[in-house]
Amino acid sequence: MADPPQILVIDDDAELCELLAELLGQEGYAVESAREAISGLARAQEKQFTLVVLDVMLPGLNGFEVLTRLRQSSRVPVLMLTARGEDVDRIVGLEMGADDYLPKPFNPRELVARVRALHRRASHVGHAGAAPSAGAAEAPQVLTVDDLEVAPAARRVRVRGEDVKLTTAEYDLLEVLVRQAGTVVSREDLARRVLGRRLAAYDRGIDMHVSNLRRKLGPGPGGGERIKTVRNAGYILARERP
Repeated sequence: MADPPQILVIDDDAELCELLAELLGQEGYAVESAREAISGLARAQEKQFTLVVLDVMLPGLNGFEVLTRLRQSSRVPVLMLTARGEDVDRIVGLEMGADDYLPKPFNPRELVARVRALHRRASHVGHAGAAPSAGAAEAPQVLTVDDLEVAPAARRVRVRGEDVKLTTAEYDLLEVLVRQAGTVVSREDLARRVLGRRLAAYDRGIDMHVSNLRRKLGPGPGGGERIKTVRNAGYILARERP
């Protein structure tokens, strides 16, 4: 029997940690909890977790500092817990590499749903380096748009031949846009396909992931914006070359 998916919860609220361990355990996850930032960061760095649930407000280091250090060596999906009404926390978290966020106080069932959605999207990442099976195509598929290359099997992204490191959500978003290059994709469709949920009112998650992609990928070959905003419609990955 395969080992259950491993979830790390970094939160100083003991009751919340116990509740999440119970609820996620019922969903088939194995849950570890860390009540302090330093111990949580150390655990996240020494063990390969399926997903990390990270609170912004922690004693010692705050959640942003933990995320910054974690992203130096890991692309594990991170769901951040932020204070309700603190839009800046959500924006900063996404800018620093979080995959999604959930404002406190929240319905624990909503957190379980978010965890399931992130897990589904990231579940095949661990198999990216596996050897091809017999009869598989000799050359893996590579999606190319101008100087941008995306290799879905390896979840590798290159711009002008240089590797670009993306989070799980950023990669998933880019792959959707690349597969539909030249076509407008709505924010609602991106939220469903990338975050696994409906887009909530005032939800800027997709917008922040697009902003991160623009920064990491840089401009297109001609110097223009690579991912364009289409007002009241969504986003489009532009093609500069025929």
